[in-house]
Amino acid sequence: MTSPTPSPLRVAVIGAGAVGCFYGGMLARAGHAVTLIGRAQHVQVFERDGLRMQTLSFDEQVPVAASTEAAAVAGADVVLFAVKSPDTEATGEQMRPHLKAGGLVLCLQNGVDNAERLRAVLPDVDVAAAVVYVATEMAGPGHLRHHGRGELVIEPTAGSARLVQALMAAGVPTEISDNVRGSLWVKLILNCAYNALCALGKLPYGPLVERPGVREVMADVVAECRAVAAADGLTLPGDVDLAVRRIAETMPTQHSSTAQDLMRGKPTEIDHLNGYVMRRGAALGVPTPANRVLWTLVKLTEPEGPR
Repeated sequence: MTSPTPSPLRVAVIGAGAVGCFYGGMLARAGHAVTLIGRAQHVQVFERDGLRMQTLSFDEQVPVAASTEAAAVAGADVVLFAVKSPDTEATGEQMRPHLKAGGLVLCLQNGVDNAERLRAVLPDVDVAAAVVYVATEMAGPGHLRHHGRGELVIEPTAGSARLVQALMAAGVPTEISDNVRGSLWVKLILNCAYNALCALGKLPYGPLVERPGVREVMADVVAECRAVAAADGLTLPGDVDLAVRRIAETMPTQHSSTAQDLMRGKPTEIDHLNGYVMRRGAALGVPTPANRVLWTLVKLTEPEGPR
């Protein structure tokens, strides 16, 4: 086990699914006081047995506190905000009366505008965006399965440095970047390239890219995303094409969050992935036909009902 940092944090994870449970669990394992806030089926198991973390390097039951209520963020030094993108504003409103003065809210979400949307409903709160590179799933109630990676890139805010120290000590590779917006766009491009195709093909990333035509479609999607980002004045850090290839190499057994949502009969975040690129492209005069087709096909596959 990793050693606790000298000053343990009180951490709340709101939206304790696969991503939130991984980072909350790593902090809990390192000695921080972590409360997982999520669905009743998971909370019941967390309260009874703790969080089962089945990772590439260990398989343990990690003791945590748990709740189904947003009010459980009370007293937290750090809130890991991991709800689905369509729920950002509503969840922010629910937890606003309970947030600790001077605390940090870290967005661990897909999409590029969640931190901005959250700041609009939490104007007096330290909100930081983060780019998440981790392959995880909830394999059952209270059971996290980790398929690979786990890095975070966090924007600098008042509370970022202390959290980065805690994450690094907990075994989570973390860096602070002045270009998180660019990094979020690179992550958006990765999601646009993989998520819909993985969901529609019902294949994990490794086998997916070996199917005929997939790499070519992904290249079309990436080219459109690049064009929209350029029109929006963004600088994309690193080698985007290499980052796209590395996803299949480093997470070959992972199913995308979009695929996991559809397998569970839930709405997806596609409006905030390919749908976001499509809308931003329309606003900037950049055609995005490949992204539009993937967005449309996923929307046709989603369960009917209110969003």
